[in-house]
Amino acid sequence: MFREALSKRGVQVITGLGKYFRQIDKNRNGFLSQATFKEALKVFRLEMPEADFESLWLILDDSKSDKVNYGEFTHATFGEMNEYRKASVRKAYMKLDFNKTGSVPMVDVRKCYCAK
Repeated sequence: MFREALSKRGVQVITGLGKYFRQIDKNRNGFLSQATFKEALKVFRLEMPEADFESLWLILDDSKSDKVNYGEFTHATFGEMNEYRKASVRKAYMKLDFNKTGSVPMVDVRKCYCAK
């Protein structure tokens, strides 16, 4: 049911939810409680019967931590990236990781990317 609701409004809903999640994540830890997540869905008119919400929560909170992060949400919604997309991400990361350290400092990202 949740995927059906998302397919009707597509990328705008996912993008909007991502922005909204970051806004309501007051302590900036990337996690939302069950109540906060339910409220976010309500804001985007993705309300559902309580039983459906409980089923969704069980899928999203696979770590059983009573909280969910945006990564878990998108993974549960879209699944794994396909091989083509993974290859594109790897290629971009290799370009950004100038020193081949396995991590990319923001300074290096700024050298390659301009949001203007």
